Amino acid sequence: MAVPRRARAGSWWLAGWLLLLPVAGGTAEPPPDAQGRVVDRVVAIIEGRVLSLSELEFEARVALVQRGGVQALEAPLDDETLRGALEFIISQRVQVLNADRLQAFPAEPAEVEARLEAFRLKIGGEAALARFLTRNDVDLDGLRAVLARGLRAERVLDSRIRLRAQVGETEIRRYFEQHATEYPADYETVRDVIRDKLFRERYAVLAVEELAQVRASAQVRRVAPFAREARR
Repeated sequence: MAVPRRARAGSWWLAGWLLLLPVAGGTAEPPPDAQGRVVDRVVAIIEGRVLSLSELEFEARVALVQRGGVQALEAPLDDETLRGALEFIISQRVQVLNADRLQAFPAEPAEVEARLEAFRLKIGGEAALARFLTRNDVDLDGLRAVLARGLRAERVLDSRIRLRAQVGETEIRRYFEQHATEYPADYETVRDVIRDKLFRERYAVLAVEELAQVRASAQVRRVAPFAREARR
C-alpha cells in the first residue's frame, strides 16, 4: 500500500519523495556476520556524522507513521523507500545542525511529549509502542530525539519559506474566476478555501526546492549502494 499523497505546510511539513513511496517489497538487510548475526552498516556520513542503516530504517518508520503510514511499523522497507527516506533524513539533520550552530529553533519538552503521545495513540497505545521500540532496539529517549529533530526541522523550513508562500488577493480572485465552475458559491464564501489551497500548493513547491538546496550544500557522503543511487 502506498502512503497517501499530501502537500502540507508548517506543522504539516512536506516530505514529498518520502510520502509517495510504497512501504513494501524486499528489504535491504545488512549482511550477517560469521556467526549469523545481523551487522549494522553505515549508509551515509552527514557533515562528519555517521548514519547507520538501523537509524535510517527507524527514522523512516517514524516519519511514515506520523504521516499516516501505520503499516510502516512492521512492513519491510525496500531500497526505493530507503532512498527517499535517506534524502528526507539528510535534509532534517542538516537543517538541525545549522540551527544548533545558531542556537535557534529549540524544541520544548512539552511539545516533544505531545508528539510522543500522538505517535503512541496513532500506533495503538503503550503496548504497541513498546513492541515497536523493542523491535528496533531503541529506547523512549531515542524516539524523543527523533521527534524533537523533526519538530525543529519543520520550524527551520517554515521560517525560510512561509512568507514566500503567501498568496495575494489578486491571485485568489484570478483563480476563482478561472475555476468558477468548481465553486458555485460566491467569492467571499470560498476566498479562504482558495487561499489555503494555493498557499499549500506553493508551500509544497518551495519546500521541495529548499530541501534540495539544503542537501546540495551539505557535506554528505552516501556509502551504501542504494544510498549512492539517491544522489541527484
